[in-house]
Amino acid sequence: MRRLTKTFGFLHTYNMVSQLICDFMELYRYLIDDFLIGRRAKFHKNDFVCVTDFVLHLRMGKRVHLCDYEAGKLAEDLNSLFERKVDVPRVKHGQKQTLETLICEEALLLAKYIRGERNEWIPRLASI
Repeated sequence: MRRLTKTFGFLHTYNMVSQLICDFMELYRYLIDDFLIGRRAKFHKNDFVCVTDFVLHLRMGKRVHLCDYEAGKLAEDLNSLFERKVDVPRVKHGQKQTLETLICEEALLLAKYIRGERNEWIPRLASI
């Protein structure tokens, strides 16, 4: 199996293997941003804990984290976001699909476009 040695990106041009992944992620960033902005309103001061530990080259510092319960609840809610049905039909089946499936399909369609198996790729975006 041949490894990809050249990397490329359209929006992100730093020298990392994940450039194209970072570009692809931007297509769906609005969904996570909206989710987190909406979720922020549910947080209370008591949902956070302050931890003193080592940060940056062995210097002591304080970090604020979500408490374990709230972090777990946030992860569950985020999973629920990806399991929501969207109005974008599946490529082969034409049925509604989950957000997670849509993102996977778009990654496959982009790969086919890059390999020259498709003439164009126009991303399908969901509204939730």
